[in-house]
Amino acid sequence: MTSSLHAATDRASLTGNNQFELMLFRLGEAPGSDRRELFGINVFKVREILVMPTITAMANAPANVLGIANIRGQIIPVIDLPAVVGCAPKRGLTILMVTEFARTTQAFAVEEVDEIVRLDWSNVLAAENNGGGLVTSIAKLDGDGEQGRLVQVLDVEQILRDVMPTAQEAITPQSVGAAVTLPKDAIILAADDSPVARMMIEQGLNAMGTPFVMTKTGQEAWDRLEAMDTEARAEGRTIQDKVALILTDLEMPVMDGFTLTRNIKGDQRFKSIPVVIHSSLTGTANEAHVNSVGADAYVAKFVAHELAATIRGVLRH
Repeated sequence: MTSSLHAATDRASLTGNNQFELMLFRLGEAPGSDRRELFGINVFKVREILVMPTITAMANAPANVLGIANIRGQIIPVIDLPAVVGCAPKRGLTILMVTEFARTTQAFAVEEVDEIVRLDWSNVLAAENNGGGLVTSIAKLDGDGEQGRLVQVLDVEQILRDVMPTAQEAITPQSVGAAVTLPKDAIILAADDSPVARMMIEQGLNAMGTPFVMTKTGQEAWDRLEAMDTEARAEGRTIQDKVALILTDLEMPVMDGFTLTRNIKGDQRFKSIPVVIHSSLTGTANEAHVNSVGADAYVAKFVAHELAATIRGVLRH
């Protein structure tokens, strides 16, 4: 059994209103508890939901990899998600979530899928400094019978990197190519809520020889941009003297990258600043939304030399 999750028109409507849809699922009882907590993943990352198919165990598979599944001719690795987060499923692993993000396809075995809920990003708070290194944010559910319920939004990029590490291109000045030159005293303003993504972005920008300011949400980036504009005006300068380019993720608590980009391009003070969207949400539908909000370029996470080439190309125009 499969589920077709979204039409392109629905996606455009969501991203136009700082909203997204979260698939809720359970992984079993939490460590030291008999509670079955709710977890979530952005629907945009989920290709389909299946009743658990036959899993073929692989010799010398990484820990927490159950094996592989043949999904309509595609061989896909299956990750034991309860084992990754330390939960104990009591009802067995009955559901497979097939996901596509960061240029990869993989499946996560879960105990149960509950429902899909539509949320405003303002109801999602960053989880950093609240424990849980595999959780990027906490979503508060509203509605009848859901008051006060919290959902842990998993950092699936971090989980994939931990469970199935791949050989990464060394991020060095040589690997990213020629240095990226910005106007004197200008910086790149970057926003990403994932700690692992921020680390890689920082390594890439450092290798490019590019000064930057890193923020953790779209709202934080917007607030920083407005503060820098106030500083520039006080100095008799413009914001373009201080910010050469904005690099933003799409999925972020409080304000997502679509809304951040729309705000920038709709504001006379900031509209001339180029915006590059850097996201694990790949695919033609998401790239079309990027164009609709006025971004200057889109680059999929994370290949350092591609990011460098995209930044160079945008700055040349």
